[in-house]
Amino acid sequence: MAEPEFLSTRQASQRLGVSLGTVQNMVESGALEAWKTTGGHRRIPVTSVEALLARRRNLTPSAHDAGTRLDILITEDDPALQSLYQMTMAGWNLPLDLRIVDSGFEGLLQLGQRPPDVLIADLMMPGMDGFEMVRHLRANPDLARMDIIVVSVIDRETIIARGLPPDVTTFPKPIPFHEIKGFLLGRLAARQRPA
Repeated sequence: MAEPEFLSTRQASQRLGVSLGTVQNMVESGALEAWKTTGGHRRIPVTSVEALLARRRNLTPSAHDAGTRLDILITEDDPALQSLYQMTMAGWNLPLDLRIVDSGFEGLLQLGQRPPDVLIADLMMPGMDGFEMVRHLRANPDLARMDIIVVSVIDRETIIARGLPPDVTTFPKPIPFHEIKGFLLGRLAARQRPA
């Protein structure tokens, strides 16, 4: 039987080893090419998935070019979760520069010194909470290209009701490292796509 030319979102997620939502993020970020059927279903060329897998295999920590590394800022007030982020993400062997702070205020200070490519934020922190911090960041047009991921115990309906901007990716706790890794792989692959 011949290999199909196009994959559904589910088939692409299985081949890439990530969730449906991560594939959708990869399509929206440009890491994967796709088109929609008249019924609204995404179709992803097999060649685009294979190219992403090839780029993923070529991602090495020796790629010190600033254009190939992702600067990640994490705001998390729990020291145990800070350590978990540090150990888990270090084990991925990806070209990531990781900074971890324990409050929204410290996050804003870090952002002022050097805006990251991706901000991973908790929503419940002492002082300035994550909602306030994210709204403040999204109001700044200079930070419009920064990806924001929220990881929180707060349910999605409450998050939406409290006015988190719709372009913010949200994940529930416990920390879904598999999803976050897929998201970051999508961003890294998008950077490596030929212009």
